[in-house]
Amino acid sequence: MERFYLTTAIPYVNARPHVGHALEFVEADVIARHERSRKKDVYFLSGTDENAIKNLQAAEKEGISVEKFVAQNSGAFEELLKALNVSHDQFIRTTDKKHKAGAQALWRATAKEDLYKKTYRGLYCIGCEQFYESDELNERGECSEHPGKKLETVEEENYFFKLSRYEGWLRELIESDRLKIVPEVRKNEILAFIKKGLKDFSVSRPIQRTHGWGVSVPDEPHQTMYVWYDALANYITALGYPDAGAELFKKYWAKSDVRLHVIGKGISRFHTVYWPAMLKSAGLPIPTVEFVHGYVTTDGQKISKTLGNVIDPSEIIKKYGADPLRYYLLREIPAYTDGDFTFRRLEERYNADLANGLGNFAARVLALGEQVGDMAVARVEREVDEKIKEEKEILKNKLEEFKFHESIGAIWDLIKCGDEMVNDKKPWAIEGREEKAAAVFNLVAILDNVAVMLNPFLPETAAKITESIQWSGDTVRVRKGGLLFPRLK
Repeated sequence: MERFYLTTAIPYVNARPHVGHALEFVEADVIARHERSRKKDVYFLSGTDENAIKNLQAAEKEGISVEKFVAQNSGAFEELLKALNVSHDQFIRTTDKKHKAGAQALWRATAKEDLYKKTYRGLYCIGCEQFYESDELNERGECSEHPGKKLETVEEENYFFKLSRYEGWLRELIESDRLKIVPEVRKNEILAFIKKGLKDFSVSRPIQRTHGWGVSVPDEPHQTMYVWYDALANYITALGYPDAGAELFKKYWAKSDVRLHVIGKGISRFHTVYWPAMLKSAGLPIPTVEFVHGYVTTDGQKISKTLGNVIDPSEIIKKYGADPLRYYLLREIPAYTDGDFTFRRLEERYNADLANGLGNFAARVLALGEQVGDMAVARVEREVDEKIKEEKEILKNKLEEFKFHESIGAIWDLIKCGDEMVNDKKPWAIEGREEKAAAVFNLVAILDNVAVMLNPFLPETAAKITESIQWSGDTVRVRKGGLLFPRLK
């Protein structure tokens, strides 16, 4: 059985989750559910990054202990995963003792020639937790990820990782797709970054700046690990690293067929350059695929606390439900670029696609099926069979490219086909019981396949449809059930 290891990024917990986090969680969940349906052995990890200086500063601003602060916000992320029906297998917190021990083990496993100490002066973005060169900033001298925030000039003695040593190896790794970066535009961005020349990067911070919060550098009581060095390690510490005999580590990292990270574009450099080099230095396998998605914006602007445009996904779920939010994110937000969230557009999609589209089709077919009663299982019409196979193939192919908006579109094409059949054949007007049952059976088959295809995307809705269609040997029985999506007023 093919092994498939899948992770989301682990977000900072300096604030509660916003709708952009929901996008990544849902996209990863679709992949996990789809791959499980293909009989693959999937392990799905999510979690939170709790050792950042920005978390410490946010806790101080709130006037509570950093331990309590990160626990509260980490809990909010875990609750969001549950509310979205995300099927993750494990949730890791980087304040866990096992993670800290694992991160220190990775440090010790790093080739000795790759770690050295020096004094450094540079521009530091606290939002990214990263030093930047002046040519990487915008025309106002700001980090593009956090415009409007002034960078700090920091001078300190840190440990550095010799990233420059891996420049040629990384370039060949990515060009050859041994580390496949999707989409192509992100791959080209990373290759351009590498071709400019890689500089060694700082992997520790003095304890005076971190106040001891984070993972201490082994045998260096006055240095704390750079948060990204410890955070990236979560992908292996969650599996039991450094225990080479740990069952999860052996199955899903050391011997997995696919090691996939689902990440946002703002952190692609860490995952596609720093992380593979760190693993190579430590003699460990590297990821095989990086899917880099865009951002959810509001009115064309990136969501941020500074701009005051944060949208709480938990409130959306309370009002509209988990599946409508999942549907909007997967259908409305382009897979490879940024996409806008508005409540107006959410309600338009809800009424047009969910209530009038899927919901209306399901209600019509289930009502007809219940009216007919027990139906003999038979072959569906050739045209129906071909259409189902065609849309399933499109869905599979588009998901392999992580084109969620196009893959879910295949389901709605099948629903449209079913609606046209209802209108054309008018089964309610057919007088002969057998002829009527045959027409309705084809519609039930379409709806049942819609539910199967829908399961990775809208699992709650798919389950409701499946429960309404009972297959028993040579007979299928249908019961109507309630409205899937009552229209919004």
